[in-house]
Amino acid sequence: MGRQYFGTDGVRGKVGESPITPEFVMHLGYAAGQVLVADRGSLPPNQQPTVLIGKDTRISGYMLEAALEAGFTAAGVNVLMTGPMPTPAVAYLTRALRLQAGVVISASHNPFEDNGIKFFSASGQKLPDSVEAAIEARLDFPIVTVGARQLGRARRIEDAAARYIEFCKSTYPNHLDLRGMRIVVDCAHGATYHVAPHVLHELGAEVIAIGNEPNGFNINEECGATYTKTLSDAVRTHRADLGIALDGDGDRLMMADAEGRIYDGDQLVYVIARHRIQTGYMKGGVVGTLMTNLGTEHALGRAQIPFERAKVGDRYVMERLLANGWTLGGETSGHILCLDKHTTGDGIVSALQVLRALRETGETLDAFTADLETYPQVMINVPIAKGFKLDASPAVSASVVQAELALNGTGRVVLRASGTEPLIRVMVEGRDADQVRHTAETIAEVVRQAATGG
Repeated sequence: MGRQYFGTDGVRGKVGESPITPEFVMHLGYAAGQVLVADRGSLPPNQQPTVLIGKDTRISGYMLEAALEAGFTAAGVNVLMTGPMPTPAVAYLTRALRLQAGVVISASHNPFEDNGIKFFSASGQKLPDSVEAAIEARLDFPIVTVGARQLGRARRIEDAAARYIEFCKSTYPNHLDLRGMRIVVDCAHGATYHVAPHVLHELGAEVIAIGNEPNGFNINEECGATYTKTLSDAVRTHRADLGIALDGDGDRLMMADAEGRIYDGDQLVYVIARHRIQTGYMKGGVVGTLMTNLGTEHALGRAQIPFERAKVGDRYVMERLLANGWTLGGETSGHILCLDKHTTGDGIVSALQVLRALRETGETLDAFTADLETYPQVMINVPIAKGFKLDASPAVSASVVQAELALNGTGRVVLRASGTEPLIRVMVEGRDADQVRHTAETIAEVVRQAATGG
């Protein structure tokens, strides 16, 4: 069956509107609990499945946490709750505690009015499509609470943050430290606010933490990986050596050098890959996405590093990495996968891999990426009504064909529907910045007219 509620990153939407309502989320927890009970794996017959629930710092997290807890326990599933915790921390703890699943209440980089639910399997990876489909199939049936003796129990884990801090530190070599470095870390007023500064400090850095005062409403607000001006300004103001920006749930990463120049996911993946080639522990190639800058692909080619594109979304990058037996991939937006370190994208762990490259070589981010020419790239988000089909518009198809003829092999055009928002993303890149901008605006206007019937 098709996925009605699950997008590329779980179930997401505006709080109070379907599907992000307490009623639906309780039903979602119940349906997921039923799937877990039906597929018990190696659990003894008398032992109930257990799930871990973490969340970011949105005000709506309290409501949705309670709804999920009710749904799971009604299905006979035990619940452990961490409170605010980065998405990759939930993936790690689910695996480390030998639990049956992990759940994160977060809308990642979106504003506080949005929220979402994403699941991890017992192995700490995002659920495969087949399991999400099984959960959706059970949403058609009403909640029937198990008998009182079979109800699940719920309790909070008090040391979740400390466990995850130690895990992050373990991914950085024992022979290295960060002494002598002044690092600004922007936590986006999100789930890493009580984790990321401690990781860097305990590795020896002088840490200036910003975006670390969440109030339920300021997550991702003019800060973090989606608004890097704040990081850039802070690095220059504090005369720091480096800056690290994370997003609201801690799975995206952007960095800044001492001059405040920003380095995106493509550039950071290239730094990690180039360092691994130099030190001989690169396994295979790199997986990017349709949005990965063409300059990155060319630079990796010059370094004789194989490269492959996946659909947009870290779950699809993961699929290609596993299929190829490779360990490194990522997205321009800052999702970076280092599968030799973690089972999912992790902003803190990825930052430590970049820091390792800089510490072991003595190079700067600027020097490491000197041979990486980033081509001008413009992306325009076009709002659409639900149900609009991009491939059903002849006018849009014609505009793309015309644009590709004009670029004449010197660039790319990518149109795709967002997996998390009602948007069509129009991306154009090429060597001529003015041509790229004009082409993107032209196609975006055609998409806008097709989507509104104008």
